[in-house]
Amino acid sequence: MTCRGRFVYKDMGNEEQNSQQEVLTPAERVRSDWRSLVEKVSYKAIVNNIPFLAFIALLCVLYISNSHRAIEMQREMNAQNKILKELRWKYMDTKSHLMYVKTETQVIKSAEKIGLKPSLLPAYKITKPEEPKPKEQE
Repeated sequence: MTCRGRFVYKDMGNEEQNSQQEVLTPAERVRSDWRSLVEKVSYKAIVNNIPFLAFIALLCVLYISNSHRAIEMQREMNAQNKILKELRWKYMDTKSHLMYVKTETQVIKSAEKIGLKPSLLPAYKITKPEEPKPKEQE
């Protein structure tokens, strides 16, 4: 029997022992995992995956540019909403001022400034009498 690490193996021929899967300690398992990772990320693996890596890089660039564009559009929308709110307030103010100016008392006051006075008689309609039609000559 041979003792290797903490595992005990029966004496077998070298061929039988190599063909049988060895039980690895956790440290040996980590080392082998690290080696397999390094082999996967080797130069040859990178060269073989250049189109995929270029595609991933393109997606990253598109994602970043799209998020910048979305932020810029949001800022522009906020600015436009602010302008719209100010114009709405200006419209409401002008509309209320116009309603005040159109009242009868305000019209009388502004007419007095140019010398007009309100009529004491109620309004009446002036009609023009119809003229007789001239006769047609035969």
